[in-house]
Amino acid sequence: MAALLGAALATSACQPVATPVDPSPTPTARPAVPVSSAGPSAESQAAAAFYRRIERRLLTEGLLRRDGGGPDTAYGATELARNFERIALFSEYTQIGGRYVAQQSRAQLRRWDGPVRLQLHFGDSSDSATRERDSLRVRSYVARLRRLTGHPINVVNSGGNYHVFVVSVDEQRRLGPAISQLEPGLSRGTVREITNLDRNTYCAVYASSTADRPNTYVSAISLIRSEHPDLMRLSCYHEEIAQGLGLANDSPSARPSIFNDDEEFALLTTHDEELLTMLYDPRLSIGMNAAQARPIIQRIASELRPAGPV
Repeated sequence: MAALLGAALATSACQPVATPVDPSPTPTARPAVPVSSAGPSAESQAAAAFYRRIERRLLTEGLLRRDGGGPDTAYGATELARNFERIALFSEYTQIGGRYVAQQSRAQLRRWDGPVRLQLHFGDSSDSATRERDSLRVRSYVARLRRLTGHPINVVNSGGNYHVFVVSVDEQRRLGPAISQLEPGLSRGTVREITNLDRNTYCAVYASSTADRPNTYVSAISLIRSEHPDLMRLSCYHEEIAQGLGLANDSPSARPSIFNDDEEFALLTTHDEELLTMLYDPRLSIGMNAAQARPIIQRIASELRPAGPV
């Protein structure tokens, strides 16, 4: 999605946490999302109107598709392997001087090793109906990701290591203490960056590793804007949660895919399901570079797409 930094920021270049997350931590008190009793600010209301206009325009142009791809988006093993390499083994953003800069660079294979415990944190800007609907959607989506990857991924109420904040711009500005409580290893600069992302960043994810295992994700923080209309918010859940699993880049040639800034697809596609299956295939190892992984990638892609373009 254009102006979406999620792919770029889902990278082990984030400030590492001090120690790996224990796979079975003792549940801690959930940090409170800051509450505002004054109602949405003019900035938040303007953001909501801005996103409604964007969603209407995209839908009018036939974008934000929800069909997962069809005869007009045929691809085969060659395209799947190429897209996987570009999305999983490149980074779109690089951390320079404590800030993320748009700069493509080769990367090693990144993914989670231990269980992923995804925890939703809603601000007061989300009403009870939205919280219930989105929670059900995320649980269903996470179950789908678990089937595709074969990796333990679950939604939890406490003790999470993948924290998804669904907040308004007003709540975002005051989110620093809650983020720091959950991720004490994040630098002040990274926390400040998360809390100051402007409205052109529709949603984002920051995944963290440790210094001794820089390609193994152990935690993540995602920001989803509550001002989004329904489809754009759902699209953010799909892209950010998937990218935080290790598909950290976007590619303009990937189609049908949500890992493409052309905004054609709103939701995870068949092509993207295969990328996730490849990412967690045990034949690929964390830390592999493109040269090491390429023959294995091509073999797995041929197994997933044996008949060529369909």
